[in-house]
Amino acid sequence: MSDMPLITVIVPAYNILEYLPRCIHSITAQTYRNLEILLVDDGSTDGTAGLCDSLAAEDSRIRVFHKENGGTSRARNLALEHASGEYVGFVDSDDYISPDMYEKLFWGIRTFQVPAVQVARDERDEKGNLLANICEPPAEPRVVGSAEFMKELLLHRGDCSLCTKLIRRDLFPPEAFPPGKLNEDFHLLVRMLPQMEKLVSLPGQYYHVFYRVGSNSRKADREEFSRVYADCVENADMAAAIVGRDYPELADTAFRFGIFQRLEYMLHIPVGQMTGDNMMYRGVVTYLRKNWFRSMKNSVLTVKNKVYHTLFALAPKGVRKLHARLRLHNA
Repeated sequence: MSDMPLITVIVPAYNILEYLPRCIHSITAQTYRNLEILLVDDGSTDGTAGLCDSLAAEDSRIRVFHKENGGTSRARNLALEHASGEYVGFVDSDDYISPDMYEKLFWGIRTFQVPAVQVARDERDEKGNLLANICEPPAEPRVVGSAEFMKELLLHRGDCSLCTKLIRRDLFPPEAFPPGKLNEDFHLLVRMLPQMEKLVSLPGQYYHVFYRVGSNSRKADREEFSRVYADCVENADMAAAIVGRDYPELADTAFRFGIFQRLEYMLHIPVGQMTGDNMMYRGVVTYLRKNWFRSMKNSVLTVKNKVYHTLFALAPKGVRKLHARLRLHNA
C-alpha cells in the first residue's frame, strides 16, 4: 500500500445546477489530495451538463462522463467501470463533505488494516434546520465484524449509505448497483459484506446530507413511496438469502427484517393499488398470511409489529382505510 493511494470519488449528477458546485468544491478542497473525481452527467436537461464540463476545467482531477438518463445506479456503474483508484467513495450531488473526510477515512483504512471504513453523517432540511441523526456516531473508532454489521443493518441501526464509506475497489462486483431500483446502497452493501469480513466505524459527522424534497431518494410524492418500499421488500428477501448462506445465526433477525419491510410496504402503498391484479401487493399479503405463526414466535419482532402483522394478514384494505382516518383525525 502506498502512503497515499488513489481514491476515486463518484458523483452522479442530474438537473442539479444550484447545488452541484458546492458538492464538487467540497471534494476538490479535500486535505487528502490524491483523488480522481468521476462526475457523471445522467442526461441532464437544465444546463447541468455544461456545468459539469466547467467544473472539470477548474481541476484536472475531475473527469466528466455524459450519458442518457438512466438513474443513479447506471451512472454509478458507468463510473465504476472507469475507476482507477485503489479505494472508492461516493457523494450525492446535492450533498457535501467536510474538508478532511477522506483523510479521516483513509486514516481508518491504514490504522486498522480493513477493506472498508465509514464516518457518520448529519442532515439538514431546505431551511437549514438540523434534523435528527439517522445513525449515532460512535464515541471512539469501532471495529465491526461483517456479521455484526449485517445484524445492525437488519435491525435498522446500521448506516447503509455508501456515501459515508470508503471501500477497496476490488470488492465491488460487476454491475454493482441494481439499475432502475431505489434503496440501491443497501442492495449493494449487503452483497459485499461477506467479502469485507470487518470494517471500522469512526466518530464524527463528516458527510452532510441536504434533504432536498424532490431529489431522487427523497421524493414527497406518495406514488414514489410505493416504489421505494417495494424495492425494500425485494432487498429484504435478498438479504435473507445472504444470511442463510453466510450468517445462519441471524436467521430470526433476517426474518424480522422481511416482515418489517412488508409492513412498511403495506403502510405506504396507495389504497388504490391494493388490487388483485397487483402481483407485488398480492405477494406481500400472501407472505404475511403464510408466515403469521412464525412471526408470533419471533423474539425480535415487537408487540406492535405483531399486531400490525395480524391486522394486515386479516383485512389489509380495512386497516389502511382506518389508518388513514386516524392520521387525518390526529393531524
